Amino acid sequence: MKILAIDTALQALSVCVSQNNPDIQTHSETIQMLRGQAEALMPTIERMLAKAQMEVSDLDRIAVTIGPGSFTGIRVGLAAAKALGRVCQKPVLGISTLAVLAAPLIEKQQGDMIVSAIDARHDHIYMQVYTGTGRSVFGPKIISLRDAIRMIGSGPIQCVGNGSALLAQIAEMAEIKAQIIEDSSIPKIEYVARLGMLADPHHAIPRPLYLKAPDAKLLSEQPSHMASA
Repeated sequence: MKILAIDTALQALSVCVSQNNPDIQTHSETIQMLRGQAEALMPTIERMLAKAQMEVSDLDRIAVTIGPGSFTGIRVGLAAAKALGRVCQKPVLGISTLAVLAAPLIEKQQGDMIVSAIDARHDHIYMQVYTGTGRSVFGPKIISLRDAIRMIGSGPIQCVGNGSALLAQIAEMAEIKAQIIEDSSIPKIEYVARLGMLADPHHAIPRPLYLKAPDAKLLSEQPSHMASA
């Protein structure tokens, strides 16, 4: 299987072209960026396809992160993935950023509970919790840090994602042992590809996983006294 994986949901742009054959090299690139993904994404995809000596028509499927994360970033990745899917007539699969963050630890199966945490600002995080063997304890949600600790229980926990430090700080106050996994603030694009290969196209719908409304609102959505101010 030949797959193109795309991630623009958080603070980076990542693209990977991979095959389910360990003897064939995976080609990937990650660029740290908060803005400009729309302009940089297609040239990056073209570079990775060229390195893999592939055309879009050679792909069997396309995987893209669907959030939670940046509203703009999620839309950029989904728009590109769907456009390419239409061009090559191949399925596009949506993969949760929280699942991708947890995947490297689930692969190791070290036993401790795994918490994927993405900073949602205002003392909240996007969170999903897994057992050490990969079973989801509960699905993606936005939750306050203190409520997150109450749901996690006694620990110990391994924290991944850019909300890890926030969560670990509250866990320490609650005397819960929490290990922050370094270099886990953004999803590893190779795991977007791996999960995309394993996912069922009928269930992995390429649809944004929005867990809260955007912070910025249209003028028409503001309270009437603000709109007329």
